[in-house]
Amino acid sequence: MDYNNPLVEQRADPWVLNIGGYYYFTASVPEYDRIELRRAKTINGLTNTKEVKTIWQCHKSGEMSCHIWAPELHRINGEWYIYFTASDKSDKWQIRPYALKCSDKDPLSGKWEECGRIDIGAETFSLDMTVFENRGRLYAVWAQKFSETTGSVLCIAEMKDPLTLSTKPIILTVPEYDWECQGFKVNEGPAVLLRNGKVLITYSASDTGWRYCMGLLWANAGDDLLDPSSWNKSKKPVFSTSDKNRQYGPGHNCFTTDNGRDVLIYHSRSYKNITGDPLEDPNRHARAKIFDYDENGLPIFGEPTAERKISC
Repeated sequence: MDYNNPLVEQRADPWVLNIGGYYYFTASVPEYDRIELRRAKTINGLTNTKEVKTIWQCHKSGEMSCHIWAPELHRINGEWYIYFTASDKSDKWQIRPYALKCSDKDPLSGKWEECGRIDIGAETFSLDMTVFENRGRLYAVWAQKFSETTGSVLCIAEMKDPLTLSTKPIILTVPEYDWECQGFKVNEGPAVLLRNGKVLITYSASDTGWRYCMGLLWANAGDDLLDPSSWNKSKKPVFSTSDKNRQYGPGHNCFTTDNGRDVLIYHSRSYKNITGDPLEDPNRHARAKIFDYDENGLPIFGEPTAERKISC
């Protein structure tokens, strides 16, 4: 299956949810000031769909007024939730995880309410929260910086409901390999996939330029996910820059399906050199590619796909 590449231009940190006959798409917009939803019947249809709506705008000041990053749409117990990162204009790097909720049937036309900050038990730099269910239990995974020495690490905790943690956070991984420490020490952007009897967690590493790449954690689905010893970690990146295909800094991914095949949704740029802060460069485009698995049940992502135009 071939997809438009870019799938959606200038949309970093993409998230796609396939549910109810639609593909719903959300991502960070270049202005970092709002949350936008779009939907289409096919993945390629997301490129030019007319069903696009801003469902929430950042505050003018105070909490949730700046750095609106990495929204994720989830359907939990018959209700819609969006988890996202935000900060305060007066101190824009004090970023924290927040949530919105919609109890209506249609998330594009329905009413969204602010649920406020999700309490993760510590007042430190924290972002990119995702949630998943395994064997009847709901979990949250997010990135958090406890010190400059460690950089941003990935944490996991069980949840008693979609807005509340029920256990203390456990650290899953810290930046330790060279490919995780380029520019900054970074583990962020976790995405979860349950396949082949395993819980698979991809994450992004290093700064947001061409050295940005993806790593992989995995555990057996029946093991204690709150025990760090249950988890394995890739020693090398599993998805990274492709000079051959002119795709740079792939990462901050999610997963969806298309006719029974698993699809990697991610962002990358089509050029290597960036002037200024990479976060201010708007051209991280959302992209998609089919992937397979090896004999151990672990994903084989290959290389980022070269740019091409299919159809919608």
